[in-house]
Parts: sequence; C-alpha cells; structure tokens
Amino acid sequence: MKQRGRHRRRRRGRALRAALAGAALALTGAATLISASQATVADDPGALEPLTSAVGTDALRLTEHRVPRPWLDRLSTAMGDPVGVDAVLGSADRTLRDAADCTAGEREDLPVSPAATRAYCWEEGDTEGWRPGAVTTSGDADEDGRWGAHRVIVSAWTRDDGTPEGGLARVSFVDADDPGHLSYTSALLAVPVDGGHDYRGLASPVSGMVWYQDKLLVTAGAGDRDALYVYDVDRVQRATTDADAVGRVPGGWAADGHPYVLPAVASYRLADTDGAARPGAISLDRGTVPDSLVASERVPAGDDRPTRLWRYAFGTDPARTGLPATDPFGHVDAVEAYETGAAEVGGVLSHRPAGAARSDWYLGRAAGGHDGRGTLWRQDTEGARATECGADRSQRCWSGRAGSLSYWAQTGEVWSQSGRMLFALPLSSIEDALD
Repeated sequence: MKQRGRHRRRRRGRALRAALAGAALALTGAATLISASQATVADDPGALEPLTSAVGTDALRLTEHRVPRPWLDRLSTAMGDPVGVDAVLGSADRTLRDAADCTAGEREDLPVSPAATRAYCWEEGDTEGWRPGAVTTSGDADEDGRWGAHRVIVSAWTRDDGTPEGGLARVSFVDADDPGHLSYTSALLAVPVDGGHDYRGLASPVSGMVWYQDKLLVTAGAGDRDALYVYDVDRVQRATTDADAVGRVPGGWAADGHPYVLPAVASYRLADTDGAARPGAISLDRGTVPDSLVASERVPAGDDRPTRLWRYAFGTDPARTGLPATDPFGHVDAVEAYETGAAEVGGVLSHRPAGAARSDWYLGRAAGGHDGRGTLWRQDTEGARATECGADRSQRCWSGRAGSLSYWAQTGEVWSQSGRMLFALPLSSIEDALD
C-alpha cells in the first residue's frame, strides 16, 4: 500500500508540475499581449525614504487593549473547554484541489513570473460569496516550521456583502503535512462582548495576517478604530449549533454555520492623530533581533501621498507570548519606518539575506487603475526593481489581485493567494527574476 501511495504521489507531482508549467507558458503568452502603453509605464516607486520625524512616527503608534481574562473564562465555561490546532485539524473535512485539477480560469490568478511551484484551488461551493484574504503558516508560528506535529497553512476569508468593509471573517486551518493532500476546516473570527456572555463576528476584510508563537494577528478594515485583532490558537471554541447566526442562540452557540469560533484576546487601536497609519498588509521578519512585525498601508492609485512601510518589535516577555512589545502605557511604537512611491500595496515582506548589511523589502502591488496583472517589486534605500515577463518585458507579471506574502523560512517558500488559488514559490526564484 505504501508503494502504491508513493506512485500516486509521484504521478500527482508530475501532473502538477506539467499543469503549472503549462499555465506559466499560457500566462506568459498572455503577458506579451499587454498594451504597449502599459508595458512602457514603469511605475517605478524609487528608493525607500527613511521616515524619522516625530510627527511621522507618532502616526504609526498603536495602543494595546487586552480582553479581560474573566470574559474569556466566562465564554469557556459556557461553551466548553477550548481546543487547539491539533483538534481542529483532526476534524478537517474539506480538501483543496491540486493545480492540475483546477480550471484554466482559476489558474489565471497565478503569477506569470516568477511562476508558482506549488498551487491549489479552493472549492467554489465553499468560497462562493467570500473574498480571499491573507495567508500565514506554521513557518511563522515556530522556528522549526511546525505547530506541534503538523505543518499548517492558515487562510483568511471575508464574507462579500457588497461593501469595501466586508462582512464576517473566517480562517481556514489547512493540514499541509502531505503536499499531495491538503485538507482543512474553518473557524469564525469573533470578538467577545457583554462581559464574555456573548460574542459578535469580526466584520472586516483580513488583508494581513501573521501567526507568531501562539497568537494569530489579523488586520481590521477602515470601519474599525482597532487596526489589529489578536487570537490565541489554543483558545478555539467549538460551536454547538450549525445555525447561520453568530453568538449565543436558543439551545447553544452559533458561528455562522462553521464548526469553530475564535474569540479575540486583544486588539491594537490606531493613534488618535490625523494621518494615523492603518496596517493593510503584515508579515513576520525573523531576521531582526527581536523578531518583528512588518506592516504596510494601502494607498489607492492616484492619491498624492507616499505609502508608509514600518515594523514593530515583538516582545520577549514569556508572560506575553506572541504579542508586540509595549511601553508602560501600552503603546506599540515603530522601530523602523520608510516611505515609498508604491501604491496599491497588497503584500509586504522584509528579508535580510545571510551576511547582508540591510533588509530587502518586497511589495506585491495590485493592478489598481490598470487592467490586468499586478507587479512584484524589491526595494531598499538605493532603488527598486520589478520582475518582468513577456516579449515586451512587461512588469505586470504578478497576480492581479495581489494578496499578502508570507515567507516560510524552513522551506524557503513564499506563500500567497489570489482568487481561489493558494500558491507558493521559492524566494530564490523571486531573487533570480529580479537579478
């Protein structure tokens, strides 16, 4: 049986590589058809400009608010003991399809160059009416790349209610132990209310997400004074009814039909100042000491102002695992900040290669006001460079709906998602495309 299983995985691997290669060729061909006007517009964001003024850095400050422990305990008493990621993965009952089994239309959401080396698609029936959001992995959570015994991918989704703010938000926990068979189940993101006697759904697009130690940090939309919400992955609660409602209902607890719910344990509020910077994309950088949370805002194309990039240091206090460092007043201040000419930033990474004197910043930019694809840029304080594709060397080679970027250091891969496609590619292939 094991021998046949290996043969099946090899066949699936060959089929996947063939499908991705075919998709890359087809998309590269499509890229050559990009109009000359688009191909010649470089949109070069230029070099990063350090942001050092007190007024500028004060706008990046966040203030921590912890959900009172009695509120969380009250919820646990009413709903039953919380469970962890192992229990959630043990009940995974849905499966992602390999790229070879995805439709040509779905694969159009993959980048042209550099091409994905692993790709999967979500079932239409499970994602209809939901917008894809950020991605993080157990490579963020722990230095060995696993959470317990598992390799895990976490994917965020927002109910599409026709508004920019979006409706309910959920996260899907994906068991990634077997690359040939990714199974998952989902949990609704919630916020405790009424002293812990109830909870409401988090109504926000999750455009950025990081899983650091035992905490899941997610971004909040413009309709919320809080910029980030924090969830404890060891405090997953089981819903006791599959009703479409959210919170306490007659006969139990509902999570919009999802089997699990995650109640927030903390939030971080924006600075009370004009021009406060709202994180739109976030990622983890383990190349700093201590580890840091990297953030970028999303400035629409056409706005006459730069985009800010910055980082917060994570704390080292064992009593505050997974949380950013705060001062005695609960403030979280940026430890490094820049401005860039890039607009429509949908994903951000900061990475310092071994032996390098400084970090490189990678920005996934959505198509914005242009039709077609987005761009992938590498920036530092000396300049910027984009990946190119097609006979006309267009820079519009990335996925059009540029999503968050998450670096899995143990495998050297960058993960993202666009449309119904979840995909990965080596950071080294991005570097090769930029050299």
